[in-house]
Amino acid sequence: MELTYRLEDESYKYVYGSYMVPNKKQSPPFPKQYCCKNDWAVAQLILRADVAMQVNVSGEACFYPKGALDEIRVAVDVPGIDPSQIKVQLVGLIKDDDHQYKSDLLMDEGNIFVEAEKEQAIWIQINVGEDIKPATYNASIKLYHKNLFEDETLMGETSFELDVLDMVLDDPKDYTFHLDLWQHNSNIARKYQVPLWSDAHFAIIENYVKSLAELGQKAVTLVVSEVPWSGQDSMYDKINPSNFYEYSMVQLTLEESGNWVYDFSVLDRYLDLCAVYGIDKEIEVFGLINIWLAEDAGFGKVIEDASDAIRLRYYDAAQGTYRYMRKKADLAAYVKALEGFFRKKGVLERVRLLADEPSDLDVFIDKINEMKALAPGFHYKVAINHIEFMGKNIPHVVDYCPSLTCACDKYDELVDVQKNVNGSVTYYVCCVQAYPNTFLRSPAIESRIIPWIAWVLGLDGFLRWNYTVWPDNPINHLSVHYPNWPAGDTNFVYPGKNGSPMLTIRYMNLKRGIRDYEIIRQYVHQYNAQEEVKNLLKKVFYWEHTADMNHKQPKDLYAFDQQAYNNIIHHMLTKLSADS
Repeated sequence: MELTYRLEDESYKYVYGSYMVPNKKQSPPFPKQYCCKNDWAVAQLILRADVAMQVNVSGEACFYPKGALDEIRVAVDVPGIDPSQIKVQLVGLIKDDDHQYKSDLLMDEGNIFVEAEKEQAIWIQINVGEDIKPATYNASIKLYHKNLFEDETLMGETSFELDVLDMVLDDPKDYTFHLDLWQHNSNIARKYQVPLWSDAHFAIIENYVKSLAELGQKAVTLVVSEVPWSGQDSMYDKINPSNFYEYSMVQLTLEESGNWVYDFSVLDRYLDLCAVYGIDKEIEVFGLINIWLAEDAGFGKVIEDASDAIRLRYYDAAQGTYRYMRKKADLAAYVKALEGFFRKKGVLERVRLLADEPSDLDVFIDKINEMKALAPGFHYKVAINHIEFMGKNIPHVVDYCPSLTCACDKYDELVDVQKNVNGSVTYYVCCVQAYPNTFLRSPAIESRIIPWIAWVLGLDGFLRWNYTVWPDNPINHLSVHYPNWPAGDTNFVYPGKNGSPMLTIRYMNLKRGIRDYEIIRQYVHQYNAQEEVKNLLKKVFYWEHTADMNHKQPKDLYAFDQQAYNNIIHHMLTKLSADS
């Protein structure tokens, strides 16, 4: 057995496809890694053998079902750091739209079969707590070989150094970066086959909320009417029509007496759960404004005299049947009751009725005015993908989130908007923006630079719609609505078998970028270093005008070398830690 191995950084993504030439080049030495306390460091170990093998990262006994097979066990030790703080995970490949398999998934499984001449990446993450002594640590990686009942023998070893600096980073809950990844909890219930809003559902939801909190998530997603995105047009997909319907978190009952009962207990429970994990800065309410339509497929208005296609399902106790509201007066009573719930809970000022990509400005303003007349206490947020919305002072909108395309094309108007709004101004990417993005095909470094771009543009944060919008079988068939949705447009994590999300290289690079943003912010604030940082960032961002983002190729816009970004952060951390 001939085994080769090397170390790569956390943005490395392997592609396994139809025409693969083995990489025989000598890899450069792996650079020393730097981090602070309350921080983490990552290296990827890349294995390749001339014969099929089984790779084991768990240390558990494992045999290949088809019989005798060479096994390589990976053992990692960092003297001075508790072994429980060292995570070693196999990196799984996911099939992309082009039928090539690409590194993405950080697997729960502890072993995997690997074909001859195929690379297998192993994610090695060292979590550094607040109580770790600042010092240089050596991460030792040993590779043990055996077949069946043989005794293990050392077949190879490598290592890398980690410098821990004398500085404690903030907890994600204290980050200033405004991260807004929408939560699609109905989809979580479907994937785990548990009743919607049941105790079993909430137990799983909590694991996903925790993973969002570890990124520094700020916004809560609430859905208060039925299917506000009309199933994401899945009815038009004849190849992979996955179930994307999101259902209301409010149960409505029309009693025999004619009185309405609004059950807000699910909203209450979810808000409390998110608050436990520090996700409570913003409460986004979907389903009351700018409902998506698919009228030729039957997804139109239900309340005919309302300006929007709000769909409210209720149980009619007198008839013993479920129905949909038809009267605007009933809608008005519901909206007022919802406003009252938020006011009583003491969170109304943080509530935003969110409009997702309205297309007609005048119609949108009419919808806002109608809703404002029903419930004056609500504020509004809009995700903008139409240029003509930029620079408009839309009544009652306090938070703006343009697409990156709009933000760059109309940057001067965006700056003017920032001067006049009371809330946040963030940006988003979706299926339309080819790059930078967080698709499966996207270089992982693009996930990292998402927050850096927010800093360069002077924006408060980042929004994406896609945390868990999985198609029906995401691990085996992630591609859906192709070519409109590139694979990976729908998710940052995958559903794990144990009720917890399986993270991805994209998730971890986004997490790194948000951490970077906070370090940049602290450095600028502490040293009044706006001009210095502006010049430093020119080493990794090459555009002269923001509009270049929509017209130039990626290589002409930003660096793809992870180390270039690391060097900037290391420079800042060295000075900050010396002065801490």
